[in-house]
Amino acid sequence: MAKKRNDEMYCNFCGRGAHEVQLMLPGLNGCICNECAERAHEIATEYLHKVEDVKTADLDLKTLPKPNEIKHYLDEYVIGQETAKRYLSVAVYNHYKRLSQSKDDVDIEKSNIIIVGPTGTGKTLLAKTIARLLRVPFAIVDATVLTEAGYVGEDIESLLTRLLAACDYNVKEAERGIVFIDEIDKIARKGDNPSITRDVSGEGVQQGLLKLLEGSIVNVPPAGGRKHPEQKMIAIDTKNILFICGGAFEGIESKIAQRLNTHVVGFGASRHIRQQDRERLLHFVAPQDLRSYGLIPEIIGRLPVLTNLEPLDRDALRRILTEPKNAIVRQYTKLLEMDGVHLDIDADVLDYVVDKAIEFKLGARGLRSIFETIMMDAMYTLPSQKTTTFRLTRDYASQQLEKSHFEMLKNAL
Repeated sequence: MAKKRNDEMYCNFCGRGAHEVQLMLPGLNGCICNECAERAHEIATEYLHKVEDVKTADLDLKTLPKPNEIKHYLDEYVIGQETAKRYLSVAVYNHYKRLSQSKDDVDIEKSNIIIVGPTGTGKTLLAKTIARLLRVPFAIVDATVLTEAGYVGEDIESLLTRLLAACDYNVKEAERGIVFIDEIDKIARKGDNPSITRDVSGEGVQQGLLKLLEGSIVNVPPAGGRKHPEQKMIAIDTKNILFICGGAFEGIESKIAQRLNTHVVGFGASRHIRQQDRERLLHFVAPQDLRSYGLIPEIIGRLPVLTNLEPLDRDALRRILTEPKNAIVRQYTKLLEMDGVHLDIDADVLDYVVDKAIEFKLGARGLRSIFETIMMDAMYTLPSQKTTTFRLTRDYASQQLEKSHFEMLKNAL
């Protein structure tokens, strides 16, 4: 029973009376004050976090998706890019097998990945989808903002701050996460020969990334930004963090073509090379092409898995609109359903959107922008109207684009 002295309730934990605390919570056989309840909550939360850390630190091979299962999951969200999906599935599977291995004589090294492909072909989407499947912390970092220590910009270690934020600063979780470094081609060396002056946003950043990619204990400022001598740091071991780097590498096709022609002997082989579709030259990308582009040999060696994304053709863009689980058409259909409106889209509208994306050279990202422009007026008016069906025709889509800023792109290209 609740303790009562002179008709006053007292806390069964700390013994204080109701007049000494802000709130007293009576129970069936006792009372607890608000301060003891808050302290109990803190202790329980701390204990459950420790239990969670033990569970997440060890990966179970039985529950780890196999490479073909990872690829099947990617197929539901990413259209095409079969070669890249297979490379990524195997590399990710081997990486997390490595984390669950028992300590023996064989030391399995990390399988960091570099993806080469034009903008809008799905580099970021592939990395995001894999992180969602494995339920591990995931962070996207833009390499263009990174500079060598001591110069204006972000320190290289600050990219791990976003990974920490993604898992609520749980260091154990962060140490098994995935970091996607986008625009890796923008930190390429400015010339083929080492510079005698400092290249603080190019070669200097590549040198700084070496220790992160290979694996070392890095002191990270908890709030990002610059390091300060009096600042409290968070130590993170990067040996189990999977790094996926992506870049468009604009113009690398010429270096691939030059290498292929250099190693050709005979008239027949030369004719074969000339007949290769220039847009498929990325299929033959090799580490020496990345070195010619401006990546230093040390960083190429720490990115052992090299794959490429093919440019999206018309058929792939058409499928992207309707087939993935998060397809653009499905998204807008769901949005209007929430307002009680059924969206009916003519087939030639989708062909029109694809034609415009190809014409404006916008890739898969352009599909969303074009569709958003076409649907803007309808999304503005339909929620306040009593209509239950909206039919999207090609004439309507054409009118919406003609009065938008998109048609200005045609003159700019």
